[in-house]
Amino acid sequence: MNEYQDYWSSTGSITISNMSKPDLHNLVQMGETAFVEFKQKVASPEKLAREIAAFANCDGGMILIGVGDRGELIGLETYLEEEFWLQKAAAEECIPPVNITVELFQHGQRDILIVKVPEAEQKPVYVKGHKRRKVYVRVQDASVEASDEYIEVLKQGSSDEGVTFEYGEKEQILFRYLKEYSEITVKEFSNIAYINTYRASKILINLVSAGVLDLFERDGKAHYTFSVKTA
Repeated sequence: MNEYQDYWSSTGSITISNMSKPDLHNLVQMGETAFVEFKQKVASPEKLAREIAAFANCDGGMILIGVGDRGELIGLETYLEEEFWLQKAAAEECIPPVNITVELFQHGQRDILIVKVPEAEQKPVYVKGHKRRKVYVRVQDASVEASDEYIEVLKQGSSDEGVTFEYGEKEQILFRYLKEYSEITVKEFSNIAYINTYRASKILINLVSAGVLDLFERDGKAHYTFSVKTA
């Protein structure tokens, strides 16, 4: 209990949510998405850190604690322990720490925690691991480990330096392929452009950072397609 006492002596009181009951019900009825995650309870700060980091590495999001996988408003008997693990996950398991906001929604005699995760200003946000730090991103309604290419894109996106690209022979080959097949992987680009995968990856990552291409993860592999902004 000492660590809980230390925590509560140094933290401020939790914020009462101003979300209405209809708004909460509408949010839950939409199900889990790229921006919303349900948790019946906090299993461990390590697992929760993955969700927090994934949202922070994308466009931010919201975690509802006390809600079942199917949207059941189960609630918590008390929020104290859950809120403690939440803050521990965000402050100690995420590198750099993520400044989450935790709000309390009272559902009858039980509580639901609304955890708001902002998009990180400096990416990527890593999660501590037993052997190495990992990066997670949000893909549809799941938090998945990011590929090395995705991590490089996150790093370049946080860089203050402008990104430019050359429209050369390899880029022409790439664009013709994308017009016909809509998406491509590093290995596929390497094969059609007759270059090694390292150079193929650098070209694709640079084009993503320049806003020409979009990157998405599928089956643990990075795929590239024309950016919706330039399509």
